[in-house]
Amino acid sequence: MNSDADRIKLRVIRAGIDTYQQPVVYMHRDCEVCRSEGFAALTRVSMRIDHRELIATLNVVVSDLLPHDAVALSEAAWNAIQPEPDAMATFHHPEPPRSAGALRAKVFGQRLEESDYLALMQDTVQQRLSDIELAAFVTACAGERLDHGETTALTRAMIAVGDRLDWGEGPVLDKHCVGGLPGNRTTPIIVAIVAALGYRIPKTSSRAITSPAGTADTMEVMAPVELGLAAMRRVVEREGGCVVWGGNVRLSPADDVLIRVERPLDFDSDGQLVASILSKKVAAGSNHVLIDMPVGPTAKVRSAAAADSLTGRLAGTAAALGLRIAVNRTDGRQPVGYGIGPALEAMDVLKVLRGDADAPADLRERAIALTGELLDLVPGNVIGRGQALAEQTLVSGRAFAKFMAICNAQGGFTEPQPARFRADVSSQRGGVVVAIDNRRLAKVAKLAGAPVSPAAGLVSRLRIGDRVNAGEPVFSVHAQSKGELEYALDYARSCAIFDLQDIGS
Repeated sequence: MNSDADRIKLRVIRAGIDTYQQPVVYMHRDCEVCRSEGFAALTRVSMRIDHRELIATLNVVVSDLLPHDAVALSEAAWNAIQPEPDAMATFHHPEPPRSAGALRAKVFGQRLEESDYLALMQDTVQQRLSDIELAAFVTACAGERLDHGETTALTRAMIAVGDRLDWGEGPVLDKHCVGGLPGNRTTPIIVAIVAALGYRIPKTSSRAITSPAGTADTMEVMAPVELGLAAMRRVVEREGGCVVWGGNVRLSPADDVLIRVERPLDFDSDGQLVASILSKKVAAGSNHVLIDMPVGPTAKVRSAAAADSLTGRLAGTAAALGLRIAVNRTDGRQPVGYGIGPALEAMDVLKVLRGDADAPADLRERAIALTGELLDLVPGNVIGRGQALAEQTLVSGRAFAKFMAICNAQGGFTEPQPARFRADVSSQRGGVVVAIDNRRLAKVAKLAGAPVSPAAGLVSRLRIGDRVNAGEPVFSVHAQSKGELEYALDYARSCAIFDLQDIGS
């Protein structure tokens, strides 16, 4: 084998291409490295710059866009290896991943041990597994193919390959929503109430991948969320709580990679969902966790049977990890709050915290109920008293004051701004709302530009049981461009989002 000194070197340039979290390198098909190493499109390659190594996927350029003596790096690859100006790189075939045997065994239906999952997660975070291999792993674990023991093993492995926070003695609280419900943005309100009461709640949240807004997207409209571990710790030590983007603190980096593969596949796997949720809670140093589980026909958890199965798996894995959790099943039949989209959801959050008369009642009530359940988990607290304490803290203004303090500690508060363009969507007939399709409603918000355009989305106040007349507006679409507005309106007018029953029938 040739040493790096003997290998052909390519000068490193930045491609300026976003490949999300997947490191990709681009070479011309006629460059000496491609020919001498026998590289082809989608080959996994090991790139070295000095003593730094990165495993990446090769894309081959066939035009003259890229010189033969250069390699171009995607944004993910560039940020991972951070080359100096005029850097030169060498390339070779990487060693086979150590977890290849375990991956193959799982694909063929075998049960894996904790050491197997650790090897798989180590190779995952070190980019030694391609997206094709990761997709095979995700598929092999889908459905009910992970038993309780394997779920716990996978969770432990995810924790082991990331950073982990330690807040010392005492309760450290957290809350997580299983998801699938537009506008269900209770987290910033819960964090503000809990921190105002003197508890620690270091909340790491995700960005949207397939939804119109994640909690991190909504919070980012009001305050910076891309904090590192040290900055996150300073905020929590100063104010008791935070709401930051989990992808920047690497508390469960393997989960971030798996989510990238899982979401386009749209597989439902209780085992991986439990590992995803609980690995991040343990890594964040939390020991008392409330799980919000919306259940409804167009939510992520669609039936009572599915909720029972997921609850049992969450409880069993949490017990094995030493976590105290409670699972609160909530109404997943319809959206929560008025706004769907980062800025519009942020406006709802602020209305609740400020106590505005036009604040969405369902968001306020749900946030108070969930906070009460979380407070009831704390040792020494009287069970059933948490909800009253949460409401008192919100009504008094202490929660809003704490929220503003957290925003300032994270880098400063910004008032959400409305979108440039908006238009109403009217009902084509009259009736009583008997069902709402959450997924189609979310799609309208995404077509309007959310979450890429934070101000985009929609506002809907219609709920199950409400009466609507023909020609009456049922929601308004908000967008930053006329093109996106029309695109969302075309879709909204072509599908049935609200199931109406004739009045009197």
